[in-house]
Amino acid sequence: MSLFNRASANQLNVGLTILRGVVGTIFVAHGAQKLFVFGFAGVAGAFEQMGIPAPGIAGPLVALVEFFGGLALIVGLLTRLAAAGLAVTMLGAILFVHLSGGLFLPNGSEFALSLLGAVTLLTLAGAGAFSLDGVIGRQRAGA
Repeated sequence: MSLFNRASANQLNVGLTILRGVVGTIFVAHGAQKLFVFGFAGVAGAFEQMGIPAPGIAGPLVALVEFFGGLALIVGLLTRLAAAGLAVTMLGAILFVHLSGGLFLPNGSEFALSLLGAVTLLTLAGAGAFSLDGVIGRQRAGA
């Protein structure tokens, strides 16, 4: 590997696998917190206080997308779809919650923006070879 040469297909697949695992774990943790700690009513109430439209729908939907989308990223199943859904949630988080806080944490958008960048890459690139999507794709190509 050189600083100036293109990465091999294997290196790209390893990178996508690591990215999926890390980002998926973050989303599973946040989704699990919303589902199992705060519950649908608690998330809806928090979304209402933040001024998010249709909080009774948006809150539970975001919790489910984060939890199940994160699991999908980890195993690499329906990765593009899961990543696109997670990108929408991060865009919403930035626009409705973090934008007014500037860029830097604790209230800024830098963390959500980083996650948006990661899931946008996964939406465009897919899961890579080391995933259930890759297995299914190879099986369909052989059939």
